[in-house]
Amino acid sequence: MNRDLTIGKPETVLWQFCLPLFGSIIFQQLYNIADSLISGKFIGENALAAVGNSYEITLIFIAFAFGCNMGCSVVVSQLFGAKRYREMKTAVYTAVISSGVLVAVLVLCGLLGGAFLLGLIQTPEDIFADSKLYLDIYIWGLPFLFFYNISTGIFSALGDSRTPFTFLAVSSTSNVLVDILFVKAFHMGVAGVAWATFLCQGISCVLAMTVVFRRLNRIKTEGRAEIYSWPLFRKICMIAVPSVLQQSSISLGNIILQGIINGFGPGVIAGYSAAVKLNNMVISAFTTLGNGISSYTAQNIGAGRLLRVREGFRAGRKIVWILSLPLAVLYFFGGGPLMHFFIDQPSEDALRTGILFLRILSPFYFVVSVKLVFDGILRGAGMMKRFMVATFSDLFVRVVFAIIFSRFFASTGLWCAWPFGWFCGFFLTAYFYKKGPWFQTTAPEEN
Repeated sequence: MNRDLTIGKPETVLWQFCLPLFGSIIFQQLYNIADSLISGKFIGENALAAVGNSYEITLIFIAFAFGCNMGCSVVVSQLFGAKRYREMKTAVYTAVISSGVLVAVLVLCGLLGGAFLLGLIQTPEDIFADSKLYLDIYIWGLPFLFFYNISTGIFSALGDSRTPFTFLAVSSTSNVLVDILFVKAFHMGVAGVAWATFLCQGISCVLAMTVVFRRLNRIKTEGRAEIYSWPLFRKICMIAVPSVLQQSSISLGNIILQGIINGFGPGVIAGYSAAVKLNNMVISAFTTLGNGISSYTAQNIGAGRLLRVREGFRAGRKIVWILSLPLAVLYFFGGGPLMHFFIDQPSEDALRTGILFLRILSPFYFVVSVKLVFDGILRGAGMMKRFMVATFSDLFVRVVFAIIFSRFFASTGLWCAWPFGWFCGFFLTAYFYKKGPWFQTTAPEEN
């Protein structure tokens, strides 16, 4: 169901829009951790290390999919808020066609360069074969990843957070069941968890895209929408390219960090692989809510209702802080049991690494969560240069401090670098938000 985010009390509107996103967050993270969970529990510590090692490379492809999602979502949101429905349809068609070309190039590059990337991050020999196998199967499923992300971006742009929640709930639950079936019953090992993701993501992608086009067909327009528009393509790229650069630069930073981590041995790799998945669950939750705030911001800017952006920030901050408190407490005090959830009999190195990682990072979730709310507003407003400056500063500080600290404090120094980057990004995005056009208007608006 489409929803106009430009009317109603902003806090109420955001809560109603974000509630299904909370459910989506849970199932999205179930999707993300399923492969590592099944690998660690039913195959072994080396399998967990192999999947976690490949995961850092898959984040590069996820970055491109995320960029396509955001580029399409922001432009479609603004056109929907302005009630320019024919152009809105053209923007969707343009995004789908352009993404199809991009994904074909990425599949080719991934299949040809996967081994090189694994070598670049110094993948240990005893997990190289499984890492390569998992990565190859994942790459064949990239079209499903991309078009599913575009469909969720369109749903979000139309103010509908319930439909993607339904697809994600069914798909992620099925992924866990198929993971167990392929690994336990068919004894397929690491290939089993990869093929399970491929199959479940493929089905959810086809169903989601079918619903998207049916939804668009029901929106009446004056005249037939164009199939492709270069001006709209450029608008999409103005949002998508910085978003891709942001996510891929983060992935590149993670690959650099993974290369350093790999030098500490399989135990540390396995402990980090489990703990970083838990951390990414939280960061992805905040990012998902930030994406929702992007849609809210874009619709209201499209409708010329700038003051609602400030009210949306206050509501978004309240939402992420409510989420941060229990997660920070759980990770700080419950790291040990959570690690055992991933690995039946973790080595001493793996257990110590995972617990320490979570204890160092979790107190700073209150900082990074607000930073990601600011990100969502800047993205929704199309302020991509400022968004990029904050993102690259965060990444640069984190990688530089990780390299320096690791020389003096071994692997512990790596984990200490994260909060420094988060604080840097927080202060920059807060400054850019204060300079936004929503602080330049004082005209009253009707809710």
